[in-house]
Amino acid sequence: MQIISTNIGEAVAIEWRGQEVQTGIYKYPVDMPVFLGKEDVKNDHVLDRRFHGGADKACYLYSADHYAFWKTKYPDQDWQWGMFGENLTVSGLDESEIHIGDIYQVGEAVVQVSQPRQPCFKLGVRFGNQKVVDDFWLLPYSGIYVRVLQFGNVKKGDEFILLERNSDSLSVTQVFSIFRVNRDKDDLMRKAIDEPLLAESCRRDIQKILDFNDNMK
Repeated sequence: MQIISTNIGEAVAIEWRGQEVQTGIYKYPVDMPVFLGKEDVKNDHVLDRRFHGGADKACYLYSADHYAFWKTKYPDQDWQWGMFGENLTVSGLDESEIHIGDIYQVGEAVVQVSQPRQPCFKLGVRFGNQKVVDDFWLLPYSGIYVRVLQFGNVKKGDEFILLERNSDSLSVTQVFSIFRVNRDKDDLMRKAIDEPLLAESCRRDIQKILDFNDNMK
């Protein structure tokens, strides 16, 4: 795994259902290192901290390898790294091989995988097509959020070095599948909920699905 691009976003005002909403999803490559801090990437704009940023979601990574699929599906986009709102575009990132709680050294920073991305309407706004949100949910290309255990600069070309594998936990792909593909897999949900290194907001969302399933029985 290697950083292909570092991406930063400015605050942008968009219109959504008749209201003005601020978003930082419009991220573009920058030709400089970026600093991974406790709750966000320095100089990046994280507007809605209910769903983005914070200790469990300080930095979002997306695989450069997935871009070829999306370019075929949405060929009319102005394709640049950062299209998915990621701070770091990374080659070799495979969510099915990465587990919740895995720890990596990258550049000066040490990061720990905390959860998959749960997309919202703002991804559809970036693409000019809300269908991309449904497509994203159904495919195993979620990207990963990380918490930052050791702060520091990272730059294009930095490699990810696995320091600790949390091999007993679910993969990022398995956790992501709970939200659409495997909503009926209660055992999978319980395993995810019991993982102490899963981001708390993600745990709560999975618990809601499990509670709904229990109430329907």
